[in-house]
Amino acid sequence: MVDALVSPRSDTAQAGDGADMALPLSATCEEGLVTDSAAPHHEDGAMLAGGELIEPGRALALADFAPPAISTGERLLRFAYRLGIPGSTLSGPFRKPGKPRILATVQNPLAGSRVAGTALRAGHFLVHGVKAPIAQVDFAGVARMAPPLERAVHSFAWLADLEASAAREQAAPVAERVLATWLAANPKAPGKPGKGPAWSLANAGTRELNWLVHAPLILSGTDKAHRARVLAALEETARWLDKNVSRAEDLLAEVAGWCGIVAAGLLLPDGKARRLFGEAGLIKALGELVGDDGGVLSRSPLGQIEAIALLVKLRACYHALRQDPPAALEAILAMLVPPLLALTHGDGSLGSWQGAWAIDGDEIAALIEASGVRTRPLRDVRQWGYQRVVAKQSILQFDAAPPPLAKHARTGCASTLAFEFSHGGHRLVVNCGGSGCAGGLMPVRLEQGLRATAAHSTLVLDDANSTAVLINGAIGTGVSEVEVDRRTLTGDKGASQKGGGATRLEASHNGYEARYGLTHRRILILRDDGTELRGEDLLVPGGKKGKNGKVGFAIRFHLGAGIEVRLSDDGQGAGLALPDGSLWQFRSGGGQITLEESIWADGQGRPQPVQQLVLQGLVSRGGGNFAWLFKKMG
Repeated sequence: MVDALVSPRSDTAQAGDGADMALPLSATCEEGLVTDSAAPHHEDGAMLAGGELIEPGRALALADFAPPAISTGERLLRFAYRLGIPGSTLSGPFRKPGKPRILATVQNPLAGSRVAGTALRAGHFLVHGVKAPIAQVDFAGVARMAPPLERAVHSFAWLADLEASAAREQAAPVAERVLATWLAANPKAPGKPGKGPAWSLANAGTRELNWLVHAPLILSGTDKAHRARVLAALEETARWLDKNVSRAEDLLAEVAGWCGIVAAGLLLPDGKARRLFGEAGLIKALGELVGDDGGVLSRSPLGQIEAIALLVKLRACYHALRQDPPAALEAILAMLVPPLLALTHGDGSLGSWQGAWAIDGDEIAALIEASGVRTRPLRDVRQWGYQRVVAKQSILQFDAAPPPLAKHARTGCASTLAFEFSHGGHRLVVNCGGSGCAGGLMPVRLEQGLRATAAHSTLVLDDANSTAVLINGAIGTGVSEVEVDRRTLTGDKGASQKGGGATRLEASHNGYEARYGLTHRRILILRDDGTELRGEDLLVPGGKKGKNGKVGFAIRFHLGAGIEVRLSDDGQGAGLALPDGSLWQFRSGGGQITLEESIWADGQGRPQPVQQLVLQGLVSRGGGNFAWLFKKMG
């Protein structure tokens, strides 16, 4: 059956309605990037004109947004504040500075985890399934904690969990005790960022924002001395952010710093100059962080979620004062949502890309609802680099771009040309995911392995990563260019009515050229009825002169949780039984299929044992091709 997958390329591509229809997979691509029919950006959009150029995924164009229009006087005010003149002096040169206080109560727009909040009231931080006793946490940061716990503790993200777990009267004493302990361990801000995890720009900016959004939790007590310490810490952190925001560890951390500055300018006395200063810096930083299709340059869904959450909380600060945020902030928020939705499966949960795990659909839905953005997923996210195909109950996600540039990567993964595939809310093919939550129940020692090419559903040569995976989330050299071709295959009228058409994706990367002289090209064809996914992996010699010898290859298909697998008697296929009772067949066009153990990070970032189908062997340096098929039975 799978032998029929390979046929010469045809300018007029048709898909029949037979079970073994021959769709064009192998193809030369002399023009490389030109498609016959480019897909619409939105799922309900119109088809674009044929012959449209899809640029290499490396070229991430930056979105450009203008700061809000302000008067000449406000411009001078912002300039003076940037020079270091205190906001109180600019607000009232001949009067005393305003009394420390919070100017308004913010309505928290993003509810936390009730379970994690209950654990806090019982004396534990609960992060990705791991309990850490509050009494044993080193808030000064001398003894380093696991990264997820470190972020939760020092960003004070746990305040939302505490708020969700109980009434304010019960939650506030816990918040005040933990905050008092943190302040005692961090009595003074350092001269510059990086002096411990508490004073990274990402943690400091998010902490300032969370303190202001959850002020009733940390300022409701009767202890006047504690209240004075908290208000002083708010002002001190805001001044520290003013001075150090330009030293952020990456663009997303800088955005967090600017959000803290703007929130302080809104909610602390004499803050107009700080707010004007912060708004201009924030919009500029967002323009540098976000590509022209709304994806953050780290290419990580985790970064996308963090950016949306920061802006949603900041907008709540404006609303607390009955002010409208700058139009540019609303525009950027509207841009950020559709790319994130492009990486959701049928149950609303997230695909496992660039360090993310399969974050639950309820959590994603709550974030989107809080954003107020009503839109459909992008399906052809060209600059962010992910392709999405929806066919009835099936959803295909395809990484058709290089990994992020090293300066943007936090949990950079060598996942180029990997895919995920789901049907009816059940995942058939996944990536392992979860490097961003390593340190919870997912062991830290697995972090680099989870970022490797072998942890993704794609082809691997000689057990080597297509892009080098380095420590601390960084990545090195490897894939620098990806060419993409997307087109719609149409059958005759009768076949089209029966779902006989298909969407064809073809992409190639150069990550193995330098070492092995081979280019990896992958072709995916998903029928419009969603019951059949055909694929082919090709290794094409990259130079004019072919190399001698052979190299080992492995094409890995990590399977979703709960799938029962049985290999066929001929060793070239497998039967898959999904949790909903549906049956799928996997077939390869040649080579032996083996079944191996794998791991997958679930919606809470917890490791789950799964299996993987592996097609492996030796391939000539002169190239080769390997066809395969997933087909729904019955």
